[in-house]
Amino acid sequence: MKFGVSALDKAWAKVEKDESAFVTKQLNKEETKLNKLLEDKVPSGLQNTLDAAFAKAFHTVFEKGTDLIEKTYKKGDIEKDYKINAYAASVKENKKTLKAFSKKASGAGTSNLLISGASGIGMGVLGIGIPDIVVFTSLMLRSVYEISLNYGFDYKSPDEKKFILLLIQGAVSRDTRLLKINDELNHYMEHGTFISAIHLEECIKETAACLSKELLYMKFLQGIPVVGAVGGAYDVVYMKQVNKFAELKYRRRFLMGKKKYNSI
Repeated sequence: MKFGVSALDKAWAKVEKDESAFVTKQLNKEETKLNKLLEDKVPSGLQNTLDAAFAKAFHTVFEKGTDLIEKTYKKGDIEKDYKINAYAASVKENKKTLKAFSKKASGAGTSNLLISGASGIGMGVLGIGIPDIVVFTSLMLRSVYEISLNYGFDYKSPDEKKFILLLIQGAVSRDTRLLKINDELNHYMEHGTFISAIHLEECIKETAACLSKELLYMKFLQGIPVVGAVGGAYDVVYMKQVNKFAELKYRRRFLMGKKKYNSI
């Protein structure tokens, strides 16, 4: 007897297809014309300044900012919605009940994009580049936190912080590093451990370096009054990449858990 493909199998096939499309797009992405134009104009020490600024921003949020971020959204309501969706999916596992999780997660990411865009452009008009990094980092983590909650995952343990940092690295990488990070994330989701020994401090530094490398030209431009609005607007571009990759990986992680549970 031939059985049809289950809703969970279809959802799994889709997340693998979406993930493959994201990775391929990133690997084929070329340097923008604006970046090439600014290449010779960026001060030599700006990269190190950005490295330090992003690292400090992550430390600040992880050490004392997460509780403050949680006050900017209704964590209890998100957790309640997750439980309702999880119950509905357990009673009747179909396309609609499985898609409810990604629908909620995508909605959270969209609201943070709007806030990030307004903040980046506003600071760019004033010629404020480096100070915007704290705001940008906080909003980026806020978005990932909300996405993770919508899929039923917390984010406060050291390993979860590493998972989030790797997510961010992967989202802004455009070379074979992305492939390595993707494998690392998938291994963690399946086995609960990372392939290589990763220390949180080193992970913060690597994430800061990835972000500073990718945002170097835009943060330089953002520091110039008025025209800096263009650089600030790119906050949205990178936030969108982080949101997309985070939604993909948490969706995969959620569906992987469902598959394991159903196989018992």
